[in-house]
Amino acid sequence: MHQGQALRDLERAFKNFLTIPKRGFPVFKKKGRKDSFYLEGSIKIFQGNYIQLPRIGVVKTYCILPNCRVKNVRISKRADSWYISLKYNFELDPTEKIGETIGVDLCINTLATCYDGSKFANVKAYRQAKKRLVRHQRAVSKKVIGFLRNATQTKNRLKAVKKLAKAHKKADVTPRRPQLACGTRTKQ
Repeated sequence: MHQGQALRDLERAFKNFLTIPKRGFPVFKKKGRKDSFYLEGSIKIFQGNYIQLPRIGVVKTYCILPNCRVKNVRISKRADSWYISLKYNFELDPTEKIGETIGVDLCINTLATCYDGSKFANVKAYRQAKKRLVRHQRAVSKKVIGFLRNATQTKNRLKAVKKLAKAHKKADVTPRRPQLACGTRTKQ
């Protein structure tokens, strides 16, 4: 992590602790928990999905990146994957409206009901992901923590924790309330 950014984060944590009543004392970030670091400097994007980072070099990304000047990046690890967040200036071009406006009612039983009575079903993907989480969490709880009081975790427990982290990552990606599919429909 960039040293200046680490000090700014620490200062903000202490300010929050002293000014906001419900905030607690700043907690040290242990290695392996929410691993992330901050980079700023000469960051360049080229060929769509390659980014040049200071001290790391060229990194290929999964998505096509915007062709603009990047101010800084934060690289974070989640389960077994690394993610990059970019900070850049973006000017939004206003778009023209095509077609008429329709009324949409967001419901509990269905995802949405449009003005003409057509309904869109809810996605139940999160319920299935929740079942997987329960199974993986039970597997972790049944593993031996360590043989001695100060021992580290056993390898089987570490493997189970990694599987649980992957399941959490997948559950967070599944849409609990996806964007409306009928937003671009026009009157027939």
